[in-house]
Parts: sequence; structure tokens; C-alpha cells
Amino acid sequence: MEQFQPLEQNIQLNKQTNLEIDLLLEAIYRLSGYDFRQYNRSSISRRIYNRMGINNIPTISRVQEKVIHDKEFLEQILNDFSINVTEMFRNPSFFKAFRETVIPVLREYPEIRIWHAGCATGEEVYSMAILLQEEGLIERSVIYATDMNEQVLEKAKKGAFPIHKMQAYTKNYMLAGGAHAFSEYYQTDYQYAYFHPTLLKNIIFAQHNLVTDHSFNEFHVVLCRNVLIYFSPKLQSQVHQLFYESLSDEGFLCLGDKETLRFEEVISKYREIAGNERIYQKIY
Repeated sequence: MEQFQPLEQNIQLNKQTNLEIDLLLEAIYRLSGYDFRQYNRSSISRRIYNRMGINNIPTISRVQEKVIHDKEFLEQILNDFSINVTEMFRNPSFFKAFRETVIPVLREYPEIRIWHAGCATGEEVYSMAILLQEEGLIERSVIYATDMNEQVLEKAKKGAFPIHKMQAYTKNYMLAGGAHAFSEYYQTDYQYAYFHPTLLKNIIFAQHNLVTDHSFNEFHVVLCRNVLIYFSPKLQSQVHQLFYESLSDEGFLCLGDKETLRFEEVISKYREIAGNERIYQKIY
């Protein structure tokens, strides 16, 4: 049998294909409660075509049929759509700027609440915990790490990352202004690096969907780095409103290097703290 070959990733979607995707995303929403209907269409289509290639499915309509009748396949699709690109101290200059601009303000607070939205497998959450520990703030901090994907949250809770990545993570840590030997924070076996359980003490992992769920606390810092790029402009505006409502007065919003507030309605409600690193402070 001839193998199905997925379309090129940069294909222009026609009306029929868009309709098929609309119906697929509607089915996923009704069956699972996860709403991808306003995600960036090119990103979603790439993930759909990739799954079609893996499972040798010829049309998007057949993907929809399989989603409706096969719970295991539905879980595969949900995992495909989840955004899990991350690493420890990703974009080290951001963490260095955070140390220099945000930490001095947080130092004045008796308690610190941080929300890391879209935390994936947790590498950046542990990075922030290490940074706070080095700055003497971890004991009065709580990091709420959330993601829509329960499977990646379970991985994050373990604090175990492939040992072959530690060399790159160590370099990131040093460039981010790390104050110690990075190896002090983990133990290893032949396969994984296991970060010390003390880092977990002040982290709360929880499922939260930015598309459908509401604010659940007031935070001094909200981090959501390179997640919004997968959302449509309308959905980005909706999530930015959620972040604004979730921030305390003079709270900090931290975005990814591929994102900006400059074209958002809420831009007038923030001041730039470190523009190149996408760190903003709420104005009240």
C-alpha cells in the first residue's frame, strides 16, 4: 500500500481544508473540553499533518472520525497540540535581566507569588526556583506552575531530565548569572539528572488551560514564554487580559523572545522594564 505523505508545512490551506480543521477542532473541544479553535492555524495544521503521516491517515476528516471513536487516539492528538518546547535557563539573558531588574523589587515583599503559565515539563520552573534560592528568596516564594497537559505535568513533578542535556543547561545557567556550580543542584545516574527535592518544596504544579480557565490568584510575577505565539490574535488578547487581571499592582509580566506587548490593547497598562527581554511591569 502506498504510504500517505503529509502536505508541505507551508501549504496555503484552502476552504475545504479549513472546514475540515474547523470540524476536527470542534469535535476535540466537545469530547475533551480542550479548545484549540483559536490557536494559530498554521501551527495546528502542521501538527495535524504530522499525526496523519505517523498514522497513515489520508484526510483530516478521517482524523476527526478516529478522534470521535478512539479515546487513545484523541489523547495522542491532545499531546500533539500541547506545546512542550523548553529548556533550563532558556534565553539566559532573560534570567540575567530578571535577576537585575525584578529581584530587587521582589526582595521588598514579605511573600512572593509567581505564576508560570504553560510550564511544559518544568525546566524553566526549576530554573526560577534555583534563581530564587540563590537570591535568598525561595523560602518566602510560591511558584504556581501550570499547563493544560497532565502528562507533561507529571514529568515536571519528577524533576528528572536527560543527563545528556546538562552540559547545555550548565552553559545556560552560567550565562544567566549562576552563582554556584550547576551540578550542586542535582544528582545523576547513567540516564537522568535528578534535581534536589528541596527545589520542589515551594512549587505547586496544577492543570490550567489558558484558553478556557480563569484567574485563580493574584501574582507578583506572571511568566508565559513563547506560548502565545501559537494563539490567534483574538485569543492572545483574551489571555493578555487574563494575565493583567491576575497581576498585583506593579506586578511583572514576562514573555518569550518571540513575543511582545507592543501591538496589544493592554500595552498602555504596562511599562517596559527590560524591553529586549520582554519584561513588563503593570501600571495602576
